[in-house]
Amino acid sequence: MTTTDKIQQTLRDSAGMRWTALLLLALGMFFAYIFMDILSPIKDLMQETRGWDSTAFGTMQGSEVFLNVFVFFLIFAGIILDKMGVRFTAVLSGAVMLIGAIIKWYAVTESFMGSGLEEWFTNNLNYIPIFDELGVSPFYEGMPASAKLAACGFMIFGCGCEMAGITVSRGIVKWFKGREMALAMGSEMALARLGVATCMIFSPYFAKLGGSISVSRSVAFGVVLLAIGLIMFIVYFFMDRKLDAQTGEAEEKDDPFKISDLGQILTSTGFWLVSLLCVLYYSAIFPFQKYAVNMLQCNLDFTEVDPNSFWAKSGVTIVQYVIMLVVAIASFTSNFMKDKAKKFGLLTLAIVALVVYCYMGYMRQSAESVFAVFPLLAMGITPILGSYVDHKGKAASMLVLGSLLLIACHLTFAFILPGFKGNMVGGIIVAYLTILVLGASFSLVPASLWPSVPKLVDAKIIGSAYALIFWIQNIGLWLFPLLIGKVLDNTNPGVTDPTQFDYTWPLVMLACLGVAALVLGLVLKAVDKKKGLGLEEPNIKK
Repeated sequence: MTTTDKIQQTLRDSAGMRWTALLLLALGMFFAYIFMDILSPIKDLMQETRGWDSTAFGTMQGSEVFLNVFVFFLIFAGIILDKMGVRFTAVLSGAVMLIGAIIKWYAVTESFMGSGLEEWFTNNLNYIPIFDELGVSPFYEGMPASAKLAACGFMIFGCGCEMAGITVSRGIVKWFKGREMALAMGSEMALARLGVATCMIFSPYFAKLGGSISVSRSVAFGVVLLAIGLIMFIVYFFMDRKLDAQTGEAEEKDDPFKISDLGQILTSTGFWLVSLLCVLYYSAIFPFQKYAVNMLQCNLDFTEVDPNSFWAKSGVTIVQYVIMLVVAIASFTSNFMKDKAKKFGLLTLAIVALVVYCYMGYMRQSAESVFAVFPLLAMGITPILGSYVDHKGKAASMLVLGSLLLIACHLTFAFILPGFKGNMVGGIIVAYLTILVLGASFSLVPASLWPSVPKLVDAKIIGSAYALIFWIQNIGLWLFPLLIGKVLDNTNPGVTDPTQFDYTWPLVMLACLGVAALVLGLVLKAVDKKKGLGLEEPNIKK
């Protein structure tokens, strides 16, 4: 048997095994995305049952990335990834996420209320030396004790989540380099973002299950899923180890990571432009997700559904989610059909199912159901975009297009949607269309930005490169949830009803991020053309 024959028999050369490895990694991130926004669709309930105003809510949400940014955990995560390899870091990240999630769950349970631990958190962590002076403390005096402990748990979860993010990106590069890498990265993020829709539907469902309000049930749902995600990473561990046994590759590199290697990354103009684009994109989307349901509650006239009607039954939630899965699966699968009849048949099914889903969201008068369409258009177009970048290139151009769509969507939410208040049908149509386009614009990022990183740095330090990008990105993910909360409270003085906030200025702020991303995208195109970075070139060379 020749060496070539041996290479062809590795797991990586089997499309089925390659995509199975991707599925294991993607499912882990899918569950992480569900937990990341588990409280977002029930912001109003957190204010009513736990006394979290917008500042407390935003501070807690921003705490997710606090350790990553200010204790530089993400940098250490990149070093761990480069030294210990994908499989070890994947399992470690899954375990860390689960530990943090359990702490956050306990913080919002009835057991925590009135406990000695609640009293301790009430009386402590009101002043953090240095961080308070710098104005970046994750706590403040008067912050509810449950929000403080939840923030502590969320910080730990965030360390694991971002570690998982860079690990999954590195894992995809390992399994797909020289193959359909952009398609793989885009597909992974499409599935992960379906977690946002899952969260939007099921978090309120569990919080209101049985007619009684319990926010801890929603968080417990996320904890269970993260436990399953950890199992997925463990299965990947053994699969990845078998691949290395076949190829003779070693997880621990002969040339170990050195701090001086970071100089190769930090002196790259292309790296900095991609990093800044990343932080602007993600800061305009992820913090928005945490407030989007409440924004819709404030800008649309939802009416309470008759408790005895069909649309108020809990089983409708399950049916609606199944229809959503039909939209996602049919639209995603249609990209891989060579037979035109099957392709258009699946697209027709996806469109019909999407219309049915939107109608159900309208009849249920549910803001969380409306925002849950966020990733559905992206599920259909992400494979197209990924395949296009793989075969045709134009990654930098796609980032410019994504910036334009981002600006248009946030300005629509800020100035056009409020004009439909009182016109429920018109308002909900505008909301659905804008949310779908926003999700589609965000799909341009994984399909074009992440696969560009291997073109900018050596393979040996790609884990550290991803870690640095995620660290820079995390600065925005820490800052903007907090800023949105503060802007909301400051521009809505005296407003106590969580469905009556004016979201104009937070949305304008997010639109400005899109403008900055547009400028950087144009600069990146110019730099790529001048220096030949290869960002506009296809990933698959013929």
